[in-house]
Amino acid sequence: MRRNLGRAQAFFLPRRVAGRKKEADAREGRVERSLDTLIQEDLGDKPYRSIEGDLRTGILILCDHAENIIPDSYANLGLRSEDLNRHIAYDLGAAPVAERLAELLSAPALLSRFSRLLIDPNRGLDDPTLIMQISDGLVVPGNAALDEAAIAARVARYYTPYHQAIERAIDAGIAAGKPPVVVSVHSFTQAWKGVPRPWSVGVLWDKDPRLALPLLEGLRTIPGIVVGDNAPYTGQLKGDTLCRHGTRRGLAHALIEVRQDLILGPEGQAEWARRLAEVLRKVVRLGGPLHAIEIHGSYTDIASAQGPNGEDAATGGMTEAIRTELEAEAFRRLLAHLRGRHDVQNIELMELAGFCRNCLSNWYQEAAAAKGVALSKEEAREIVYGMPYETWKALYQTEIATKRRKRT
Repeated sequence: MRRNLGRAQAFFLPRRVAGRKKEADAREGRVERSLDTLIQEDLGDKPYRSIEGDLRTGILILCDHAENIIPDSYANLGLRSEDLNRHIAYDLGAAPVAERLAELLSAPALLSRFSRLLIDPNRGLDDPTLIMQISDGLVVPGNAALDEAAIAARVARYYTPYHQAIERAIDAGIAAGKPPVVVSVHSFTQAWKGVPRPWSVGVLWDKDPRLALPLLEGLRTIPGIVVGDNAPYTGQLKGDTLCRHGTRRGLAHALIEVRQDLILGPEGQAEWARRLAEVLRKVVRLGGPLHAIEIHGSYTDIASAQGPNGEDAATGGMTEAIRTELEAEAFRRLLAHLRGRHDVQNIELMELAGFCRNCLSNWYQEAAAAKGVALSKEEAREIVYGMPYETWKALYQTEIATKRRKRT
């Protein structure tokens, strides 16, 4: 059933209940619903969708990579249709799990409605993987050489409205007197680069342990599964969704990753939604600091409190000048390492780390410009490569790398 209520905030108001049983359930904080009766927005061209929920649950469900939608105007970003059914375009199985989890908990939920290949809402705006040019070995032609205007257009059309909707949902929960815990649902591939992943589910988190630790404890009581603590990825990602809406706002939060082969069908999706709901119910009943606003910070924070003489208290007396010297030395060692590893192609760096030697050159040039130093693109590349770029390509760029770069 779909209904257009006119304002996104309307979907985060508590539901009205009728009848004696429903009133009793409401007093106990229970609202029973089925997935096919969840009231959802008339989506139109919104880059997200909302599922109504009861603010008294104190939970907000998110799904950053819910769908693989790419508007016709982008011509599939130059990819084949079958490529959009891969994990590079969205998190397979995550959306149905998030929907059913919202149903079981009577909690509000927000799900993206655009492919992560257009722009990844789970990245900071300054993250080099915000718009991927190469993903799992596949070149994305429609993302190559985007200018600032094209990037800004995607930010305005997809990224910003999604995050604004999250902000409104959180504000509504705080205004109702119960700051929500934020749970983000993702999925991961069962193998990476041919190596099987043993985890059934992972909990990703940063410095705030309030939700993550009891969630890990609860999941570990489920027989026959392997639980990852900050695996297969880490929750310490600067500027990602939970950094932005959890860490910076002082809300308890965690990202849950479920292995994709376990949730490809309706049965697995329902089973994992049930498992997560049971664990989350027990955790949220703990109450207390879970619904307090507490700033725990992040391991990705660079700036920290300074001592009375200007030293950095968090780093054992390190001053900003010393920090700069150490970072410069680390950068020099990185360049020396890359210059000695001609066997590692730029395209391999992009696939595995989201950056390459050319990215370093661009960043070097941008840093020089910020300091008023004139440095051409070729000059910056020669600093990074240790020789003219064309010379390096002639000597070390392999035929395989060239073919992979041209692949669509």
